[in-house]
Amino acid sequence: MALSTADVEHIAHLARLALTPQEIEQFSRQLTDILGHFDALEQVDTSSVPPTASVLPLRTVMREDRVTPGLTSEDALANAPDRDGDFFRVPAVFSSD
Repeated sequence: MALSTADVEHIAHLARLALTPQEIEQFSRQLTDILGHFDALEQVDTSSVPPTASVLPLRTVMREDRVTPGLTSEDALANAPDRDGDFFRVPAVFSSD
């Protein structure tokens, strides 16, 4: 399929490009070559190729979500500078003044 200079001018107009006559001629040849490559690709028999979502092998990088034992309250509060039973005691952030 060959693109005419009118086709290239129309495409340039849609893309809001101002092209010189030399550029129109150059792009006409280049776009015609590109369309020729697509025509060649359409000739390839891909009937035996299974469809794929990705050409790269995919694997998850996330580890499996498993429940593991955590710290006990006593272990968590072992180095607390101040505590009140099972809670950390911290200085007040807001004052009532």
